[in-house]
Amino acid sequence: MSAAFDPGAAAVAARDARRLLAVLRDEIISLAQTLVRIDSTAMPPDGREAPAQRALARILKKHGLDVELYDTGFVNRSHHPYARRERHYAGRPNLIVRMPGTGRGRSLLLSGHIDTVPPGVGRWRESPWSGTIRNGRLYGRGSFDMKGGLAAQFGVCLALKRAGVRLGGDLLCESVVDEEWAGGGGTLAARLRGDKADACVIGEVSNLSVFRATRGGHFFEIEVRAGDPGRYFSREEVISPAVAMGRLLGWIDAWAAKRRRVKKQGAYRDFPDPAPVQVLALEANRFDPRIPWSVPLEARVRVYFQFLPHEDVTAVVGKAQASFEQFCRRDPFFQRHKPAWQDLVNPPLFGHELPADHPWTQCLVRCATAVLRRPVTASAAEFPCDAFLNQNHFGIPTLIFGPCGAGAHNVDEYVTTRSVLLAAETALAAALLWCNFTA
Repeated sequence: MSAAFDPGAAAVAARDARRLLAVLRDEIISLAQTLVRIDSTAMPPDGREAPAQRALARILKKHGLDVELYDTGFVNRSHHPYARRERHYAGRPNLIVRMPGTGRGRSLLLSGHIDTVPPGVGRWRESPWSGTIRNGRLYGRGSFDMKGGLAAQFGVCLALKRAGVRLGGDLLCESVVDEEWAGGGGTLAARLRGDKADACVIGEVSNLSVFRATRGGHFFEIEVRAGDPGRYFSREEVISPAVAMGRLLGWIDAWAAKRRRVKKQGAYRDFPDPAPVQVLALEANRFDPRIPWSVPLEARVRVYFQFLPHEDVTAVVGKAQASFEQFCRRDPFFQRHKPAWQDLVNPPLFGHELPADHPWTQCLVRCATAVLRRPVTASAAEFPCDAFLNQNHFGIPTLIFGPCGAGAHNVDEYVTTRSVLLAAETALAAALLWCNFTA
């Protein structure tokens, strides 16, 4: 490891970052509030990210930054395997800020997604778009996942611009669309058009931990139709798939147990359940007063398999499908009423892993340690994201580092304001160290 990344150099970078950001603390939190207050929900095949992207562009331009909004519709014409053909990208712009360096350092990409999941059906204490700050917590849909992280990353650009600091290498900061729902279309659009760097950090939900690895993931549904509405209120047997679904859940549970025994290695070697199998939804009629009391005619289950970075995801999915076919052949009910397996996204998401001794890993870990004033080690994320697109498909070493919070994809989501500022300090310190390094 070069002396440029030793703890002393990281401490200097952290001190400079703290100084440069001190006058922008209120503006960074205000930016996070503004983004949370704009609905940027994605609901495949579409997304409503454009208003938030335009508002972000206006704010950044007021600070004199070089901002570009560009439409991602060209992804639909791409031949890349991760261009989701069933999704619409036209009218969903990405945003990028470029801060050219002097040409004497490494380049860095700060990346994050502007889209959020819907607020859901649960009851929020306040509006999902309130942006209310209470007891150091900024509430609202997307505050944690991941508009707080976006505000922190663009705070880096604001600080450098305000201070007139030009890094040695180029700094790029982007806000992309279509990350949720196993998307990746915004990240794919950015890479296909040529926005690349020597390293990348995604400001995802890491609770101020450095994640050097992410999991892969596959989502699918199994549906069975078995009932005949004409037999209800008759002497004929009324067939219900609900009880049989219990046996199907047993098959899923057996796979969950099998996946807990998968070979653990690398960043996931200490995880008790390294590759979870989870039931995300189960349905056979609903507890809804609008639905008459009746035997269900159909039932379905939504399943989520996760994978480790070293696994052959396609092979594991193939084995699961073969096991499902075998289960159906052995079960008398499912022999007569064959369930349908439907992939919700195809191809599945893959994981990624950056070595612990990679220069970029060491740089970010040491900067985080200096900023947070406590030991930070590089660990692994409990979720998939689009990091694998950057690293596996475009060769950009990628890490995850973002603020603290809770409630992602649930009610009363929040991010802590202090952690947003610490995330900004860490990203800026890393930029100062990485981009000003010359081999």
